[in-house]
Formats: sequence, C-alpha cells, structure tokens
Amino acid sequence: MRLKILITIAMMAGPALAYEPLVEKREFTLKNFVTRGGRTVPEMRLGYETYGTLNDAKDNAILIPHYFSGNSHAAGKYKEADVSAGYWDAIIGSGKPVDTDKYFVVSVDTPVNLGANDPNVITTGPATTNPKTGKPWGMDFPIMTIGDFVDTQKGLMEQLGIGKWHAVMGASMGGLQSYEWAARYPDKLERVIPVISSGWADANLIAWLDVWASPIKLDPNWNGGDYYTGQPPNAGLAQAMKTLTLQANSAEWTDGTFGRDWASEGADPGQSWANDYKVVTKLNEAGAARVAQSDANHFLYLARANQLFVAGQPKDSLYKGLLNIDVPVMLIYTDEDLIFPGNAVRETGTIIKSDGTPVEFVELEGTRGHLDGLLSIAQAGERIRAFLEAK
Repeated sequence: MRLKILITIAMMAGPALAYEPLVEKREFTLKNFVTRGGRTVPEMRLGYETYGTLNDAKDNAILIPHYFSGNSHAAGKYKEADVSAGYWDAIIGSGKPVDTDKYFVVSVDTPVNLGANDPNVITTGPATTNPKTGKPWGMDFPIMTIGDFVDTQKGLMEQLGIGKWHAVMGASMGGLQSYEWAARYPDKLERVIPVISSGWADANLIAWLDVWASPIKLDPNWNGGDYYTGQPPNAGLAQAMKTLTLQANSAEWTDGTFGRDWASEGADPGQSWANDYKVVTKLNEAGAARVAQSDANHFLYLARANQLFVAGQPKDSLYKGLLNIDVPVMLIYTDEDLIFPGNAVRETGTIIKSDGTPVEFVELEGTRGHLDGLLSIAQAGERIRAFLEAK
C-alpha cells in the first residue's frame, strides 16, 4: 500500500508536458535602489521570466518569488534539449492550475541570488561589480532583507505597468516574500499563497541558518569575504549546501533511500577512515555539484535575509505585519518539514485569520519533507486552481 502511495506521489510531482513555448530570460535594472536599511545600490540588475500573456487590462498577472537556492526558472525549458523543466512546471502552463491561457506569470531572480555564476541567472550582489570601484562588492554590499527582494519586484511591476497582482505565490523563501507582499503592500495584490513557509524566522530557524553558513566562514579561503582575486571557499560552500540539502529533506527519505548502506560494497566504515556511509557520500556529492554555479558570499547574504525575516518588518511585534494582511490566504505545508514545521505554519494562519481574514490550509503528503513544497505541489493543484479563480 505504501509503495502504491509513493508511486502516486512521484507521478503527481512530475509534469507530463513542460510549459510551452520555450522560455526566455529577460532582465531589468533599477537605478539607485535604496535598501530598507538606507543603503543605495547604484544599479540593481536582475533577471526575470514570464509565462502566458498580459491582458489589455493588466489584471491577470501572478508573481512567483523563488526559494533559497532557486532562481526565476519556475516553468518550461530554455531549449528543447533541456533535461528538466522549471521547478513548478507541474502547475504552471496551459490548462494547468496556474493556467497560462488565463494568467500572465512573472518570476524574478532575487538580489544576492545563490547562482551568481549560473549563466541563466541575472543578479546583483557581493560577486558583482560595484560601479563606483570597478571591483566586486564583496561584503561591502548592503545587507539585504526579504523586504528588499519584494521592493525589487515592485520595481519590475511598475516597469511592466501592472497595478495589482492577481496573486503572489511562492515556496520557502518565496513564501516569505509572499507574506511580505501581503503585509507591506496589501493594496497591490488580490490573494496570496505562501507555500512551506511561516510568518517569521523563529530562534530555531535563525540558529539553523547559522549552521548552514558556518562552513563557509570557517573555510580559510573565505578570507572575510575577500576572495574574488584568489581561491573561493568552495570546500566550505559545498558543506553548506550539504547541510541545506539534508535539512530540506526528511528522516523518512534519508533512511528509506540510504539506510545504513556503506558507500562502497565491502568498504566497512569501521575498518578505515577512507570508508564512509552512502548517505554521507551522496550528500557530499550533492553539495559539491552546486558549487561551480554558486557564490559563497551570496549564500551568506541569503542566510542573513532569512534570519531577519518578520512579515511586514514591524518594529514592535511579530504579529502586526500578519494582522495587516487582509486578502484571502492559502497556506500549503507539510508536517514532515524540518525548516518550516507544520505547527509554525498553522500558528501563522491562526494569527492572520484572527481578525477575520479568510485563510485556507492545504497539507501535502510525501516523504521529502520541505522539498515536497516543490516536488509534490501538484497535490494541491486543484485547490490552487479554485483559489485563483474565486471571485
């Protein structure tokens, strides 16, 4: 029975057909962007993708902010030969829950995007050139908040001539940005769908983000963030990505996939330090695979932005921003999530609806923990469709 359920989930997680036509990466620039901390970035250059067509009234646009290690590639393919499509391709496209025959979907690269060396990412951050010095910003780049990410999206919104989003929806860090939109700019959207995310970073998440980031700062090549003319801290970054990957999954997945298997047959970890367990080597490989296209300082900036998050960034209350949300809310979560546990999401929803704001809850089933917000999002597809179509 369990095997049948897992097969069904796997089938639901994978799209039958990728969004068509082929996707084009675009870019926009915000001049003299002022952060919420009061610093100015002379040229904030970012990438974005769109799916579907903006109607004449410009009232059919949906914004999709992305997750911590992701980018704006939410659906479709850049080339026919691409092996995989965007991360939410299962729900974005013609006839799908986020129906591109009806909606114009916009997805934007954040500042300090992790994939600073990815040719399909356009971002501004420590690895990019400070036009005033002609050198990489390094750690002189302003500390960024989730609110700053949202403000760059608001800048694009204005450039596109969109007055109000039909919806804002995103997973994980994209969910944090969704809360921020609804809390800070409630007149700029009609509904919001935060996925696998809660309304503030609690002490446990703040601590875990520091655990994620620590291997980078312990790598001697990090050099206080000044490594752009030398060797980057790739070993530390790989370990940071390894830790993130482990926590983004679940114990059911790691134990069910690897158990106590050795990495190599006959290579007992109890007999030599050269031997190890399969789960360890696979996580090491997963971390190392992301290094070439990523930047260590960008990882640190993302970690700090997530640590700083409180919806609406109120000075005196964790709850004030959530109480400012007055558009319908759909919260999608899983109790297997080790980053944003189900109880934290339910608490967030309880606060939002305490003053009468309508809130729906959708629980995902699966074995991938936090990642089920990406891999199993199709389970919530029809609920999402109905929520988007509600008058």
